[in-house]
Amino acid sequence: MTGGPPAGRNRVGDVPALAGGRNWPAVLDALEGDVYEAEETLARGRAEEIAAWGRRSTDWIPPSNLGPLPDDLRERAARLLQHQLAVAEELVERITQSQKQRDVAARMSYAPTRPVASFIDRVL
Repeated sequence: MTGGPPAGRNRVGDVPALAGGRNWPAVLDALEGDVYEAEETLARGRAEEIAAWGRRSTDWIPPSNLGPLPDDLRERAARLLQHQLAVAEELVERITQSQKQRDVAARMSYAPTRPVASFIDRVL
């Protein structure tokens, strides 16, 4: 896996509609796939992959040729939305933690300390 979809590409919106213009199950499947991919990225804990999810530049827009969401899929869509929100919250939390860690690391000095000269006055 690449750690997230390329910026600017709406993978879910690329799902073609079936005959009759109804393909909501495939759209929801693709959205769920994105959420699971984001969770896998979080589980790997690679900061650059997590940040890539945070840099996604496009919001998802439902394909216009699908019509309204069918009633029998509303519960599934609501669960998916809750799952998306939970993963998004965790992404934001992890990105914020990573930024704080980078800030702390930038303030730390890893160079060896210079010896301090000691002068002892022995004048009597």
